[in-house]
Amino acid sequence: MTCTNYDPSKEQWIRIYLEARQGNNGERHALFTGLATGPECDINGTLSKYPLQCYSVLKPAEDILLQRGWYAPVDVPGTVMIAELLSVCPAPLEYEAGAPSLTEAIIAEDGESNLSMSQKIVEAIGWRIRITGDGTIQILPKATEPKAMFDTVRNDVVRPEINVTDDWFECPNVFRAVSDELSGIARDDDPNSPLSTVNRGREVWMEETDCDFADDETIADYALRRLKEEQSYYKAVSYSRRFYPDIYPTDLVRLHYPEQNIDGIYRVNSQDINFNYGAETNEEVSNE
Repeated sequence: MTCTNYDPSKEQWIRIYLEARQGNNGERHALFTGLATGPECDINGTLSKYPLQCYSVLKPAEDILLQRGWYAPVDVPGTVMIAELLSVCPAPLEYEAGAPSLTEAIIAEDGESNLSMSQKIVEAIGWRIRITGDGTIQILPKATEPKAMFDTVRNDVVRPEINVTDDWFECPNVFRAVSDELSGIARDDDPNSPLSTVNRGREVWMEETDCDFADDETIADYALRRLKEEQSYYKAVSYSRRFYPDIYPTDLVRLHYPEQNIDGIYRVNSQDINFNYGAETNEEVSNE
């Protein structure tokens, strides 16, 4: 994004809106709120243009390091700790009640920031951090219902050029766990499993020597658990679509394009919104 007559001597908080009009009706929707800086300047006579670098409202939390020895305890709801860590961000913050606490304390590592610790905590409790277009920070449970459905009949907003990544080739069907003098092997010989030795016609091995056992878990149980985890590959879908309000990364969308073999609920991983007519949105989703 480029700005004219920008003051590069200080940081500025900006908000970018999409204004949509049809006849006498119109709507204004916030696309982005964050911190902007203009480190470069393109000069043409008396006109100065500054290509802006923009950062989310979480940037202040990324720039503050935690004190050595700081840790997140097990007896405090995760959202409360995250809200405290992110309170350095000058943005509204919302979180739901009833969040779980940590099962194990998390100790800050060297170079740990308020933001990186918040990400560790939210991942540990199985929730998510969501940022809306107006800059509001939300700490929420993982989405369980799609925000919208895109298909060829009712809401065909996706362009026909779609990229699908469905990479299962490296997934193992035999897993060996090794710990000291012990070892355990788990095999997938199930004819109903697409990755099994039966369906692939060959064995694909994976070995792990640095085992992290759960409580009362045997090495055989560990090998079986890890085999199932390593077989959990995901399908990623990338496409461009018309702008649709109130869909952000971490949300769910339903895609129904059976002719392209794309039919299911997908989680939004990333978005790029073009500041042009219709605010075309490049989106990557996955079924993970």
